[in-house]
Amino acid sequence: MSNLWFAFGLTLLAGMATGVGSAVAFFAKRTDYRFLSIATGFSAGVMLYVSFVEIFFKGNSALSASFGPQWGPWVNVASFFGGILLIAIIDNLIPAAENPHEIHSEEETAPLHNPSAPIPDFSDIPQAGHSIHGQGMHDHHVRKGRLLRMGLFTALAITIHNFPEGLATFLAALQDPAVGIAIAFAIALHNIPEGISVSVPIFYATGDRRKAFILSLLSGMAEFVGALIAYLVMIIFFGMENFPSHIMGILFAGVAGIMVYISLDELLPTSRAYGKGHDSIIGLVSGMLVMALSLLLMK
Repeated sequence: MSNLWFAFGLTLLAGMATGVGSAVAFFAKRTDYRFLSIATGFSAGVMLYVSFVEIFFKGNSALSASFGPQWGPWVNVASFFGGILLIAIIDNLIPAAENPHEIHSEEETAPLHNPSAPIPDFSDIPQAGHSIHGQGMHDHHVRKGRLLRMGLFTALAITIHNFPEGLATFLAALQDPAVGIAIAFAIALHNIPEGISVSVPIFYATGDRRKAFILSLLSGMAEFVGALIAYLVMIIFFGMENFPSHIMGILFAGVAGIMVYISLDELLPTSRAYGKGHDSIIGLVSGMLVMALSLLLMK
């Protein structure tokens, strides 16, 4: 039971990091893009290392014990790619313009710090680290209805996207608290820039900093809801005391696939866009090293 509350607590803390990112967006005088680059690269390093070195093999051990040494690895690999397919489908259902992992440029975040700065047109501003070719600025008088729609879509997008992350944190912490801490830390780091990105369109949609902060924080709470749903499913169908090892193995392999997809499709591109030079690889290798040392010291 103590592991259960620990798993819920970790998931809740990881989700709340979107609120930290939102606060940074509103109260920091200038966004430290280099820090965000290293932090997101670090998060990717932690996720990739723990997925391939720890979680994938935990799934393989459980499934080999249930299905035998011949078929267990096949089920494990299928579950791994099943997790990738699941998160890819979720990601594909989110419109690109409202995807919370899209990176916002200095022009887009300027009004967060300076109320007199003009509100930008999202359709004509480059993402951070990219440039516009042959385009000029549009009229900034964007209708409130369009902005509100953008804000609501963004909140919905990140809410949907955070369910699998909550599932990953909860299951890992339930099975192995040390691994759960590492995953929660990595997800919390990646939720900080995510919270910044979410705050931008919601603020423009409502004109209310407090509302943008609250909605950004609530969108991160979807991770806790994901953990709660996983717990209820486990209780209803299996019972916590008789949870089948092969189901846990399938879930572990799927979680590994989800985290690998998040790292390669979201975190590393975001890290590259925010940073300069070798910032991204410094963060990536540092995350792997810290994760490796943590697993060794916790054995």
